[in-house]
Amino acid sequence: MDVRRLRILREFADRGTVGEVADAMSLTPSAVSQQLKVLAREAGVPLLRHEGRGIALTDAGRALVLRADEVIAAVDRAAEEMVTYREGMQPVVRVASFPSGAGLLLPRVVAAVAETVDVRPSDEDVTYNEAPGLLAEYDIVVTHRDERAAALRSPRVSSMTLMREPIDLLVHRDHRLAACESVTPAELADETWISVPEGFPVDDVLVSLGVSTGIRPRVRFRFKDFQIVEDMVAHGHGVALMPRYVSRSPRVARLVIREVRAARLYEVLTRPGAQHRAAIAATIRGLQDAAAVLESG
Repeated sequence: MDVRRLRILREFADRGTVGEVADAMSLTPSAVSQQLKVLAREAGVPLLRHEGRGIALTDAGRALVLRADEVIAAVDRAAEEMVTYREGMQPVVRVASFPSGAGLLLPRVVAAVAETVDVRPSDEDVTYNEAPGLLAEYDIVVTHRDERAAALRSPRVSSMTLMREPIDLLVHRDHRLAACESVTPAELADETWISVPEGFPVDDVLVSLGVSTGIRPRVRFRFKDFQIVEDMVAHGHGVALMPRYVSRSPRVARLVIREVRAARLYEVLTRPGAQHRAAIAATIRGLQDAAAVLESG
């Protein structure tokens, strides 16, 4: 089977339509369809079936995608090794992270591997369940989840825990609780909250606070950017939950939350086998070292 056709099949599994595959691979839709038909003949079984107005993978197609992940990982490792024999060339590793994690980790990683790996970093603001879809565009995806939430389980995704980041309460310096070192959920029942969009880990923790007190948190504002959340707290517009390493601003007071598990887990996602590529392995070690620096304080 031709490796390029296997890549096209994998792109179809990731993107779901022939048109999107064509756009991603700079091909025409008819060329994509033709290559998939040829691959089916090579495999000896149908790989696609009609579904409504579109097409979808058959069971055999899904099985071949899993093998394609393995084959492509091996081919990419070989290609990467050849790059090391070319003077002045570095293997490229594309890394995506959620925004707050990107600021904490990626500058250190780029510096740590600069002599051996050309890291191409980006920030992508998606939910935990949406993160595996980014592997269609990136070699490594750093994502995060509420530590009580179930981890991703997919034969097409390899994951490892990078670090645990506690989530604290932020209050205005003149808030009634500002002088306290810690607080219980019951003490927060009457507060006005500033949070992140629903479905993101920090908001999941806020929901759990409501469950523990029996009172639904009164969320007045929601922002994707933690800096805006902190600014709103600093101006007295409410209280907020904030990952511990994101901000150490003197403009607000930070309190530990007792009686609930309040933390987010950072995870590194790759395609199966991709973590064995030397450049990707080096980048993951860089992420681990950066995480260790943060956790050590």
